[in-house]
Amino acid sequence: QVQLVESGGGLVQAGGSLRLSCAASGHTIRRYTMGWFCQAPGKEREFVAAIPWSGGSTYYADSVQGRFTISRVNAKNTVYLQMNSLKPEDTAVYYCAADPGSVVADKAYEYDYWGQGTQVTVSS
Repeated sequence: QVQLVESGGGLVQAGGSLRLSCAASGHTIRRYTMGWFCQAPGKEREFVAAIPWSGGSTYYADSVQGRFTISRVNAKNTVYLQMNSLKPEDTAVYYCAADPGSVVADKAYEYDYWGQGTQVTVSS
């Protein structure tokens, strides 16, 4: 069983940056695909970024490509999401998720474990 805890959210002005962290416990995530999703009020949970267990190729939603960077440090059982050039439309709760599969997925149902989320609010 994997427990995930996100941190690093907050209130930031448009154009600013935040770095989200996702700390895993209960089991190593070394062989897990890790993803970030977001959910704004009244909307479905959306894919943001994903990274395979190897930390090789990374995958991003078109809306964040070039602005966000996902990374992982397996030795620390932690995944990060660096968010730059933030926009008001990035405002949402951001969730970390773990998938024991090796194929990187962008669908929420592919992920087995989820954190409680961290709020990101970008003011204009």
